Amino acid sequence: MKSRNWVRLFLSTLLVGGITSGIIGFILRWGEYKELFIHFDVIEILSILTWLFGVGLIFSVISQMGFFAYLTIHRFGLGIFRSYWGLVQVILIIFVLFDLVYFRYQFFAEAEEAVTSYLLVAGYVFIFALIVAMVKRRDTNKEAFIPAVFFMIVVTTIEWFPALRVNEESWLFFMLIPIQICNAYQLLMLPRFLQNKKS
Repeated sequence: MKSRNWVRLFLSTLLVGGITSGIIGFILRWGEYKELFIHFDVIEILSILTWLFGVGLIFSVISQMGFFAYLTIHRFGLGIFRSYWGLVQVILIIFVLFDLVYFRYQFFAEAEEAVTSYLLVAGYVFIFALIVAMVKRRDTNKEAFIPAVFFMIVVTTIEWFPALRVNEESWLFFMLIPIQICNAYQLLMLPRFLQNKKS
């Protein structure tokens, strides 16, 4: 792929991350920000939106670093494990999903807190990954399904780790959702940019 198309993918992913973070940030903290909209405080709204957009750009860069790292790891995995690479990815997916529930519950659960909320978060990550992987398989081929699930679960979780360590609910989803959308965008749009490599 020509450098021009890499730049287009990079810049468009930046825009996706910034816009998504702006929207998600306002939704997650609507209780704090709704007064600004009621009183139509344009300057304050724009300053918050600028901050959210800037944070989204950072999330987008993290997502893109993870994506290009995964492309490299995937090639190494195919070379080392060959036909077993799919199985290795499935094992890692199960391990990461288990960790998302078990270790988070062990470290952050309060006394007698149910494990339900931790299961729901892991379930959401899993379902989102399945949906993206099904679209990826439809757009390319059935062999793309497991790598897509692996990327959307394992790599996303690694990128999400700073918020997982803090474990503050609004930050968990404020970081997770833009990263998921950026990852899905890159995964689904890369073939389209490759098809335009002669442009």
